[in-house]
Parts: sequence; structure tokens; C-alpha cells
Amino acid sequence: MPEEIADKIHKTLSQYPKRQYPKGQIIVFADESPEHVFYIVKGKIVKYDVSYRGDEIIVNIFKPPAFFPISWAVNGSHNSYFYKTDDETELHIVPAEDIVRFLKDNPDVMYDLIQRIYRGTDGMLARMVQLMSGTAKSRLLYELLIEARRFGEKQKDGSYKLKVSEVGLAARAGISRETVSREMQGLKDKGLVTIEPHSITVDSIQAIEKALGKEI
Repeated sequence: MPEEIADKIHKTLSQYPKRQYPKGQIIVFADESPEHVFYIVKGKIVKYDVSYRGDEIIVNIFKPPAFFPISWAVNGSHNSYFYKTDDETELHIVPAEDIVRFLKDNPDVMYDLIQRIYRGTDGMLARMVQLMSGTAKSRLLYELLIEARRFGEKQKDGSYKLKVSEVGLAARAGISRETVSREMQGLKDKGLVTIEPHSITVDSIQAIEKALGKEI
């Protein structure tokens, strides 16, 4: 997001009441009509569904300076998903009508939002292809790649540190935690990742891309 767009969003939406939430707090329940739109200034929000087996299926992850649920605010769409914090999170609570007015009055912000929606749609379609035709390994590689690009902390040696658990990767890739553990060990043996107690390091994004290409 361009800095001037981010500054405009923050200047406008940070005027609304702010709340802090601990990690794991559900902000919006599935089938619940939210009363407001939430503007993220700190932390991450996970959008997910729950399978018939009770497993969480992650649909999307939002980070600052995103606001959600935008489809409900703009279209009045029925909300079918849960939204919960994936870290300690700070949100501003904004009336839906104010968000809609803000977007209409600021075409540059609207255009940026459309760009981000289409990028997100392309990512979801790519994930769908992996879920429908990929192997467990390719699905895991894809999620590691997306996590590194969107949320990874780049290190001095060019590697990326990811604050994600095997449970989280399983929810995103649609595979069991046991399968993730087995595949992660294989990636570790090949020198593609380094596994630590509370993080995973992708040693080379290019190496992950190459490995993913071989799996497709």
C-alpha cells in the first residue's frame, strides 16, 4: 500500500474508538451481523470457517492497515465466517456508513482497495488450485511461500522468520497437523527450513519457489 494512502486511512479511521484484544479473541462470529467495521492498527486478524470435524479452515489473514468485514459494509452481505485475533491486536471501531462514505469520498483509497481485493482473489484462486490438485507437500510449500512474503521478518542473511505454528499451517493448507509435521521434517532435512520452538525460518524464498515448481 502506498504510504500516502496508508496515512490517509490512518488519519481518518484512527479518530474512532480504539480497543485492545488478546491473542485468540473472536471479534465476529459466523452468522453474526457485525455492528461496525474494524480498522487494524496492530496485530493480525484471521478469517476462518469450521469444518464438520471441528477443524479451523483459514480463509484469509488481515494485517495493518486493513479494515474488515468490508463486503458486509459495502454490500450488506451475509457473514459466514469467524474473525479472531492471531496476536495481541488493536482495532478502531468504525460505523459501516462512515467507511462507505470515506471510500466514496476518496477514489484513491477505493482504487487501492480494489487492487488489494484482486490480489487477494488471485491468491485465493491459486490456493484453490493447490487444494484441488496439489500434493500435501506442494500445499505446504505454497503456504510457507505466502507466509514469508506477507508476514515474514527478513533477516540479514536473506532468510525469513515466520511466527506461525504447525497448527496454523495445517489450517491454511487444509491438511492434518501430523502431515505438516512429517513434511516439515522433510523440508528441514533438505535445508529449506529451520524449525525452532516458536518460529520457522525459510532459508530461501527462491528455493521454496523452485521446490514448489517441481511439485506442480
